[in-house]
Amino acid sequence: MKDSDSDAIKSHVGKSELTGLIGGCSNRHVNRLSSFLHKPLVWKLHWLFRIGVFMEYVGHGCCGVNTKAAWLPYFRLFAIPDDFAWRLMPLIGFFDIALGIIALVTPRRALLLYMAGWGFFTALLRPATGEGGWEFLERAYNYGVPLAFLLLHGFGKNLRHWFAPLSAPQASSFRREESLLWLVQMIIAAMFIGHGALGAVQNKQSLLGLYQSIGLGSMGVPLESVRMYIGLFEIALGVIALFASSRAFFACLCIWKIGSEMLFVTSGAPLGCWEFVERGASYVAPLAVLCLLPLSQKFSLTMDGLLSRFSAIQNPNQNQT
Repeated sequence: MKDSDSDAIKSHVGKSELTGLIGGCSNRHVNRLSSFLHKPLVWKLHWLFRIGVFMEYVGHGCCGVNTKAAWLPYFRLFAIPDDFAWRLMPLIGFFDIALGIIALVTPRRALLLYMAGWGFFTALLRPATGEGGWEFLERAYNYGVPLAFLLLHGFGKNLRHWFAPLSAPQASSFRREESLLWLVQMIIAAMFIGHGALGAVQNKQSLLGLYQSIGLGSMGVPLESVRMYIGLFEIALGVIALFASSRAFFACLCIWKIGSEMLFVTSGAPLGCWEFVERGASYVAPLAVLCLLPLSQKFSLTMDGLLSRFSAIQNPNQNQT
């Protein structure tokens, strides 16, 4: 056999093995995706919220560990000197990172309640230091997603219940899931309206640098106008989110949110990577609605069926005609 023939055979065998390997990997990924899609609704929500609060606290904690000058006004509000604030930031950061890891590994009701309360408190610091109320509204995911995670499992019945580890539940009440859908839609509406108002109403200066990083300033339109148009668009998205029932719409919201927060990275902002990670809960919220919307449609169909049956009972003669 010639060397060229031998090389051709080896090449063919190598390609066959590579094709088989790729096919095997693809099948495994498809099987994993199929397994995830067939998991119970509450299992998906449990893990979405779990990952969201983990990203939020680890990202926020890493910003603290690396220190941020933007946090100094929050410390000054409590008469904490700047030099002491610089030393406190890493301690707060490490504490937040620890909480995020605990929330991912072994979440507990008491921890989630603390996370929701701490997120609410830190969001309130923004208007308290003169940054405006829209900042508080835009941070709705910081306190809303931990609260939604807590409501998914329900409040503790006793002290031991509050500190017991939480595992993915296998079932949940219909009413609780409907309440969760309403709550998460409110969170999404608040964060989009708040963020949009920062550009369209408050004219937040830092947004200009983010939009400039992807070339929006070279479109022949003043960057300030671009900021206003994007802000108005986001406000509209937030209002629509309150009433929308399209899964495609909420999938687009998730993509938009990831893309807009990725601008921290593209603009080279200080700690931009951790700023992106910190907003993980805002990416999770639309995905949670994607899971809950089929339930809403099922609820509507069930109510229609019940109403039609009730009508039939009230007017039996109509069925006979």
